Amino acid sequence: MGIVTPFPSQAPIQVAFDRAELQRILDLYGRMVAAGRWRDYAIQFGKDAAVFACFRRAAERPEYRIEKRPALRQKQGEWALIGEHGVVLKRGHELGPVLAPVERKLLKLVDE
Repeated sequence: MGIVTPFPSQAPIQVAFDRAELQRILDLYGRMVAAGRWRDYAIQFGKDAAVFACFRRAAERPEYRIEKRPALRQKQGEWALIGEHGVVLKRGHELGPVLAPVERKLLKLVDE
């Protein structure tokens, strides 16, 4: 007869944001849209990371990328804020402190 190939024992794991994390990110996104700073976003889920990218215009590179990499949880922290040119601006174990530089920029925009 033919050769039988067994199914893999475990499907590849996909990294994603949980509801509270996504709510916090979308709340910040909504405030930045209301301030006129951002106009578009993209979400990417992969095996290694989940990425939320924020754009000033859809045709540009993202101004910020918020990445969740569970593999770095025990090392540098699973959260990272990455700037437009690929530079890591902030890294940490919790989402709040990683988003702080963007939230400070929002306060300056409203103050002006």
